[in-house]
Amino acid sequence: MATKAEIVEFLNAEYPHTNCTVKAVGGRSATVKLQVGAKHLRPGGTISGPVLMTVADVALYVAILGEIGIVPLAVTTNLNINFMRKPKSDSDIVGVCNLMKIGRSLAVGEVYLYSEGIEKPVAHVVGTYSIPK
Repeated sequence: MATKAEIVEFLNAEYPHTNCTVKAVGGRSATVKLQVGAKHLRPGGTISGPVLMTVADVALYVAILGEIGIVPLAVTTNLNINFMRKPKSDSDIVGVCNLMKIGRSLAVGEVYLYSEGIEKPVAHVVGTYSIPK
C-alpha cells in the first residue's frame, strides 16, 4: 500500500501535467479534484470530454496505487465513460473512485465525476488497469 503523501510525491514527479489534486485515498477508493479554468472548456462552454477522462483515469490510478503501492508501470487497458449531464463550467471537477476488483494482473474500478457542489454526477466511468508482475 502507498500513503496519500507517497502518491502525491510520485504524481508530482512523474505526472506534473495532470493538475489533479489528491483529496483522499485508502479503503479501495480515492477522491481527486481538478481546478477548472478556461483551458478546460470546449465550444459551448462545457468542460471537454478529454478533461473528464483525465480526472477519471487519475482517480483510478490513485486508488490502485493506494492498494498495491507505487507501481509506475500499472497502465490503463480500458476506460469507458458515460456522459450523463453537462458539467458546470465554473465548478471544479471531482472524481470519486471505488475499486471493484484487485487481482494479480488486473484491477477494475468505477469513478463518478461531479461538478463540485452538485449532487448528481456528470459522468460515470468504468476502467481496467493492467498490473505488471
